[in-house]
Amino acid sequence: MITRLIISALAVLITAFTLDGVTVDPWWWALIVAVVLGFVNAWIRPLVKLFALPINLLTLGLFTFVINALMVLLCSWLIGPHFEVDGFWWALGFSIVLTLVSWMLHLFFPSKK
Repeated sequence: MITRLIISALAVLITAFTLDGVTVDPWWWALIVAVVLGFVNAWIRPLVKLFALPINLLTLGLFTFVINALMVLLCSWLIGPHFEVDGFWWALGFSIVLTLVSWMLHLFFPSKK
C-alpha cells in the first residue's frame, strides 16, 4: 500500500511539473494530493458516475473524462493553495496525463500481490 502511495505521489509530481496550469507548491504535498485523489476516486466518483449514467451512455462513455476533470477540480478545492489547477481544461489534461504517467510507473514498479 505504501508503494502504491509513493507511485501515485510520483505520478502527481511528474504530471504537475509537466503541465503549466497545475502546481503542487511544496513537492511533498504530492503525497497528500495522492491520498485525497484516491479518496475522491474511491468514494465520490462512483456516486457521480452512477447519477451521470444516462448522459454517459448517450456520449458512449466520453462523459467520464468530464467526471475525471471534475474530481481533479474537487481535489484542488479541498486541498487549497498547495494544489492549484487553473481551470477545467487543465484539470482534464491533468487527469489524462496522470493516468498515462501512473500506468507507465506501474509498469516499471509492479505491485506484489
